[in-house]
Amino acid sequence: MDTAKLIQMMPEITDGNRGFWEGTLAGELRLQYGTSGIPQFPDYPVDRVSLEPGLEWRKVSGRAKLWSWIVMHQKYFPAFADEGPYLVAFVQLEEGPFMMSTIVDPPENLHCDMNLEVVFEQLSDERAIPKFKVVK
Repeated sequence: MDTAKLIQMMPEITDGNRGFWEGTLAGELRLQYGTSGIPQFPDYPVDRVSLEPGLEWRKVSGRAKLWSWIVMHQKYFPAFADEGPYLVAFVQLEEGPFMMSTIVDPPENLHCDMNLEVVFEQLSDERAIPKFKVVK
């Protein structure tokens, strides 16, 4: 994988999402919390339930369940031009929100509700990305 191209296609680090990206570099999965106490992802300028500002990023468990997945054969992105098929996973975090990612060393037989936990791949000094591995 071309790491430089992958970094270029990632979202810009902003004041709104900085806590998430700082967490990935620290090896922590972080979600946004507001006055409702309900975690939200991706970032949003207000609490989606109370519509109040004043959000904070909190470390969460990093545990998830596999909700769905697909093996991509079409190479839509230049960063994956030299890669074989790659797996895109849709996971539901233990705290509730969903996240798109991938599964590291996936077993041959995946199934819905498979237990996962987050791991991080460091791409640069400023970027690490969350991926998931199967919990046995």
